[in-house]
Amino acid sequence: MKEALYKIPLIDAFKTDCECPFCVIERDLENKALDFVVGSDSYMQSDIREQTDKTGFCRDHLKKMFEFGNAQGNGLILNTHYRKMIDTLKKKMGEYKPAKASLKEKLPIVAKSFDFENPADPMASWCVSMDKSCYVCDYMKNTFDRYFDTFFHLYKKEPDFVDMIRNCKGFCLHHFGYLMEASRSCLSEKDIPAFTALIFPIMEQNMNRVQEDVSWFCDKFDYRNKDADWKNSRDAIQRGMEKLRGIRPDIPPHKQDK
Repeated sequence: MKEALYKIPLIDAFKTDCECPFCVIERDLENKALDFVVGSDSYMQSDIREQTDKTGFCRDHLKKMFEFGNAQGNGLILNTHYRKMIDTLKKKMGEYKPAKASLKEKLPIVAKSFDFENPADPMASWCVSMDKSCYVCDYMKNTFDRYFDTFFHLYKKEPDFVDMIRNCKGFCLHHFGYLMEASRSCLSEKDIPAFTALIFPIMEQNMNRVQEDVSWFCDKFDYRNKDADWKNSRDAIQRGMEKLRGIRPDIPPHKQDK
């Protein structure tokens, strides 16, 4: 398989012994985004700071920015971002008109179900929009989405890549959903059955494999199995979490090179 530059990260990810090649790519992109935002001098550039001031960062990436290090860089980024947020907050407060609550919303507290993800209150709606606004997420997404186009290009054009898919350990459910959604626009309707015939058995087989590893991990706590071999279950919890949600809890935080 001829490895053009745009193919290499995807091919390398499929060569990795992992539960999901797209998780490998996503982690690499995230690390590069953190390197750019906090690890380089980009935060000293006015155009980048203007974007980070406006967009801000999600909860997850604020934590990872702190874990990355560079206290001064984080401080400078937060300082001007706060100024932008305070100006915007004051404007929102000045424009604020409370949304009227429906009769259902006026019911006693025990009967209420607050929709905090899709609030009707304009101030709450702005706060939620800021929760979902993140410079690092946007930096990653523009590149990450293109890898699904690359995946289906290789799937259609490179038989060797199809073999790599067939021999991989499947995908986490999170990215499996992405893959299935991308297939709608990247494949013709007549090509979908052949793709699902390939991918569905791989997913089922590898979900069963991980579940069996988790099950044996649990069985090892039975005194009758204390001398039995761990088989492939020593890291079953970590792999099990990754297979479900693309989260690998045993990977240490990405930190700034000293």
